[in-house]
Amino acid sequence: MQTKAKILYVEDDEVLAYVTKDNLELNNFSVNHCLNGKNALKTFKNEEFDLCILDVMLPEMDGFTLAKEIRSRNQEIPILFLTAKSLKEDKISGLQLGADDYITKPFSIEELVLKIEIFLKRKFITLNNNSQDNFGIGSYTFQFSNLILKGPEGDKKLTQKEADLLKLLIEQKNQIVKRATILERLWGKNDYFMGRSMDVFISRLRKYLKADTNLNIENIHGVGFRLNEVN
Repeated sequence: MQTKAKILYVEDDEVLAYVTKDNLELNNFSVNHCLNGKNALKTFKNEEFDLCILDVMLPEMDGFTLAKEIRSRNQEIPILFLTAKSLKEDKISGLQLGADDYITKPFSIEELVLKIEIFLKRKFITLNNNSQDNFGIGSYTFQFSNLILKGPEGDKKLTQKEADLLKLLIEQKNQIVKRATILERLWGKNDYFMGRSMDVFISRLRKYLKADTNLNIENIHGVGFRLNEVN
């Protein structure tokens, strides 16, 4: 029998939570629901989950703070934010914190299930990726599976998204990687909010690689990015 994917679902609207949880369970997911961020963090510490669905506005601990705490303990788990339709800032802030996607309220169960399935599939592919694992770039060594970047300033632990992005740029070193390609492959879709999130991650990678002046991530305006290594 196939093991059900286990979801941590945090929502303080009890009516919405009841309906959503019930429908997700009908779609063969195991759902652990929490009403506030504080209890959700305690639950996350004590149990193993495959994916988190977090409302932004939560009592006791908001969704952004909860996401930070989750990311500090698990770099790989997919995080899906529930946001108010009109709040652009919520979407951008959530993605910058390391969320993988967002869904706006009100949402359909079909849309939510589709997003969950996409991220669980992507997580499975990442965990079972047998392609090259260790990379040398400039004065750095990058261990993809361990999410470690070793360089002149010591070891840096990357998030899964940072590691995926760096791996993609290294594999296409000295070549332009189009924005749309990066967004569709790593963020799941090409839109304004995902683009803002990607730009934040590019800035982080630039900071991580700054000790080697022979390396730079060039922004090809309106097209994409190129990781240049000067020999």
